Amino acid sequence: QVQLVESGGGLVQAGGSLRLSCAASGSTFSINGMGWYRQAPGKLRELVATISKSGGSTNYADSVKGRFTISRDNAKNTVYLQMNSLKPEDTAVYYCNAGRGSYYRPPYEYWGQGTQVTVSS
Repeated sequence: QVQLVESGGGLVQAGGSLRLSCAASGSTFSINGMGWYRQAPGKLRELVATISKSGGSTNYADSVKGRFTISRDNAKNTVYLQMNSLKPEDTAVYYCNAGRGSYYRPPYEYWGQGTQVTVSS
């Protein structure tokens, strides 16, 4: 089993930045792909970004390309999401996702509890 704990959410003005972190614990040796999803009120959960085990390959939703950057530190079993130029439409609960699958085959089997990101206009 793998446990995922997100942190770093909060309230920010449009144009601002936030960095989300997700720390994995437990059977971390089994983790391959990691990523972030988000869910806004009344909407389906959507993929934001994924990253390969080495960190050398990434995938982004079109809506966040050029503004968000996903990275990971395998020594710390942590994945990050740097969010710049935030827009009100980025407001959502952000979920960390990790598992055995490749970065191009999300979602994975483990989920965090979510962290709220609110962007005010």
